[in-house]
Order: sequence, then C-alpha cells, then structure tokens
Amino acid sequence: MDPLFDFSNKVVLVTGGTRGLGYRMARAFAERGASLVVASRRQEACDATAAEFRALGCDAIGVACHVARWEDTARLVEAAYARFGRVDVLVNNAGMSPLTDTPEDVSEELFDKIIGVNFKGPFRLCALVGRRMAMGDGGCIINVSSSASLRPLANAIPYSGAKAALNTLAAGFGAEFGGKVRINTLAAGPFLTDISESWPEEHRKRAASVIGRPGNPEEIVTAALFLASPASSFVSSALLRVDGGLQ
Repeated sequence: MDPLFDFSNKVVLVTGGTRGLGYRMARAFAERGASLVVASRRQEACDATAAEFRALGCDAIGVACHVARWEDTARLVEAAYARFGRVDVLVNNAGMSPLTDTPEDVSEELFDKIIGVNFKGPFRLCALVGRRMAMGDGGCIINVSSSASLRPLANAIPYSGAKAALNTLAAGFGAEFGGKVRINTLAAGPFLTDISESWPEEHRKRAASVIGRPGNPEEIVTAALFLASPASSFVSSALLRVDGGLQ
C-alpha cells in the first residue's frame, strides 16, 4: 500500500457514514486499515455498517447520533475516545437538503433543522474533536460542503446558506488550533447517491458541468483520502471542489 494512503494506525470518525458519500468515504478508510467510528441517526444502520467494516479486517463501532443535538455529539465523541483513545480524522459529512417550492414554504422548524444538521453539528464536533486533537498529536478535519454553498439554489436557500456558513469553519478553526489540526472543506457537486433516485432522468444523466454528468459516489473517495493523508500536509483552510467543473 502506498504509505501516503495507509491509514492502518489511524482512527477515523465519519458522520452520516452509513449511506451515500459518507459511506463511500468511510469504507475507503476501512479498506486502507483505519479504525472507524461510524455515526448516523439510526443505531441499526450504524451497527450494520460497522459490522461490514469489521469483516474487512478493521476495528469499527457504530454510534447513533443526531448531530444537531449537542448532547448527541458529546456522547459520540466520548464513545470514540472511550474505545480508541483518540480521533485522527474527523469527517463532518452528515447533512440534509430538502427542497421547497417557495421560501414561504419553509417552516421555522424545518429551517432550524437544516441549520442544525448542516452547520450547528459540524461546528460543535470541530470544537470538541479539534480541541482534543490540538492538545494531543494533532489530526485533520474534513467538512463536507456542497456546490450549493457557492451557487445558491432558489429552492434550497436555507441549505445553501448553511453550507456557506460551513465553509467558514476551516479558516476559523484553523486559526484557533494552529498547525496541529488541518481543517479543509470538500464541496461536493451532484452525485448519484440514493438521493438522486428522485431526480428527473435527465438530471441523472447530464449536469451543467465541464465533465457533463453527475458524479458516481466512488469518485469522492480520492479527494477525501488526499485531504486526510500526509499527501496534503501543506494543505489547510482550503476548499476543494469535487463537482465535475460546474459552470
């Protein structure tokens, strides 16, 4: 295995790690020897995914967590450190992107939930895990944002705003923790995950990008591995677009 991408002595925590892009990233780390903490809202899904990763030969646990609830994030962090003693890589991937017909259709409850999952939760996990990283041997954090943060969508304004706010965390926490914790942002474009099953067929085949199509989920993997590995040792507070060159 290329030593730059050997994670056999690393502990990786991935939120939203049981499906979609989060699952693909978590599995890629597991396949390269990392110990995994997999989080999502349903404990059954976490347990099943952790069992799948253990079958690959790595150590893995699943922890149910609603990232918008700070008591849940605290419990997730404590479970990770109780089991492994550290977290070397945090991937803040959990998110939600509901669409609405008009801004007036967005209820206060939905607005708060969108902000909570996409920004409030990652902020809290950056604070809790990043501080421990900074006090220990260091580490890296990857915040998974969206192309909507750069090109706001009319039918998803709260989501676009929450992801735009998420983009600010890398520089802010980078300044807080200094060089011991590298924090970067991965801005994902349209990908053919389970969410895309509700898209019109045309949108599943074509995208307004240089490459001209949506991404396949496995195409997120190398970007995440790069940002988490020594290959990016001089990369911090960066925003990496993985969107096929959206126009």
